[in-house]
Amino acid sequence: MISDASTPSPRRILVITNPASGSYSPRLIEEIAEACAGDGREVTVHRTTAPGDATTAVRRAVRGPFTGPGAAGPPDLVLAVGGDGTARETVQGLSATGEGPVEPGAGSTPLLVLPGGTGNSGYRMIWGDRPWRAALDAVLSPDGYAAPRRLDLALFEETGRLVFLGACTGVIAQALVTARTTPGQGRPRYARAFADTAAVFEPYPGRVTVDGRVVHEGPTVLANVGGGRYRGGQYLLLPYSEPDDGFLDVCAIGGDVAPAEVPDLTLGSNRALDLPGCGYGRGRRITLERTDGRPLVIEHDGEYQEYEASSATLSVLPGALTLWGPTALARRRPGAAMASAAESSDAA
Repeated sequence: MISDASTPSPRRILVITNPASGSYSPRLIEEIAEACAGDGREVTVHRTTAPGDATTAVRRAVRGPFTGPGAAGPPDLVLAVGGDGTARETVQGLSATGEGPVEPGAGSTPLLVLPGGTGNSGYRMIWGDRPWRAALDAVLSPDGYAAPRRLDLALFEETGRLVFLGACTGVIAQALVTARTTPGQGRPRYARAFADTAAVFEPYPGRVTVDGRVVHEGPTVLANVGGGRYRGGQYLLLPYSEPDDGFLDVCAIGGDVAPAEVPDLTLGSNRALDLPGCGYGRGRRITLERTDGRPLVIEHDGEYQEYEASSATLSVLPGALTLWGPTALARRRPGAAMASAAESSDAA
């Protein structure tokens, strides 16, 4: 991960927040804005009004035009306060075109993600269990322990969209459809939607290919690919993933696992990797398929995709996102558990 510890702390800050996110609080936004406004900083708060609004607002802010007397210029920090959907839209706005593809270094305005949604997986990927005030202080303080860093993104090749945390097929994606008509909000709503989906979900005939090598084939409950270790803020689907190593990780959970058992098997660890029919891999280009030719049910970054094809390919974009994070992150290089999973995948 490339970082520059000498980078000065931000002076012009754009705060993007989603009032419809799972744990939105007007008081939280006030506290964040007040903290950002210290030491003479310029702070602008944009509250989104519709899907895609964050992307549009960020793109307009970082590109201008900045003309006329008193034009302040672009922000030197974009702060996304919300769930993983808010982070996803903000990343799209920071890219070179608003969508992929993007060249490394093209997204030069740094991003800071703070938790304000249901999952908050993006925040946890970078900051772990630190409280948001500690993360913000680390960025704004001249002697803080944070710096702009280069993180990888994925390109969803068929749609041209950028993927921040990951993409997932199967029961997790199908539960997002169920959640549309499930009452409630936040994690309890999705948990109920997942339980209802899992009770009737049938594994699909699937295949996962990593850089041309098949790592899983057969009945599939889900296949999750990306750089973020967690999905839903607490489910550790990719325990060995590094967000800056130039690779994508993938976990496939096979049909021997009951769909309803997935949350318990991945809460805090991924015990599914010890079970038959489950596989794990790492590579630069990963293809997820339904081998029966039917449309693949897929989501990415918490958004269900209206998708008609039977396969989806994600390729890594190394260092494509500039994001503030700690100057030192815990590393989780593959160990015995991953080796065992890879061997079982090869055997399958």
